[in-house]
Amino acid sequence: MVPEPATLDASASAMDAGVRLSSPEVRAVLVCDHGRLFGVVTRKTLVRQVVAPGRDPRATALREIAEPPICTIDVDLPLDAAFQLLEDRDLERVPVTEDGRLVGVLSRSALQRRLAEDEPPAEPED
Repeated sequence: MVPEPATLDASASAMDAGVRLSSPEVRAVLVCDHGRLFGVVTRKTLVRQVVAPGRDPRATALREIAEPPICTIDVDLPLDAAFQLLEDRDLERVPVTEDGRLVGVLSRSALQRRLAEDEPPAEPED
């Protein structure tokens, strides 16, 4: 898990999110309000909610456009159950919350590596 992921406050502007999303490795911006996960903003969100309707990105607060996350997992969910959830929903990353507060982001690839490390070595065949 990536602890303390980069976030923007719900009062930040769509322009702030656009700057973050201009980096190719950033696919979504997590939006928090007083430490609680409020929503997610993607490039698609910006196009649909700001660019297409002609809104001013400097004057549009993220709380106005952030979408609810597709999925979150609780910090107490066992690793194998978290991996199964990511596999079943075909998600690469998911926010991890504890009592609604964002505590990290879990990626499927990191989880897969961790679970592989925990597996005992295979028995040699005779």
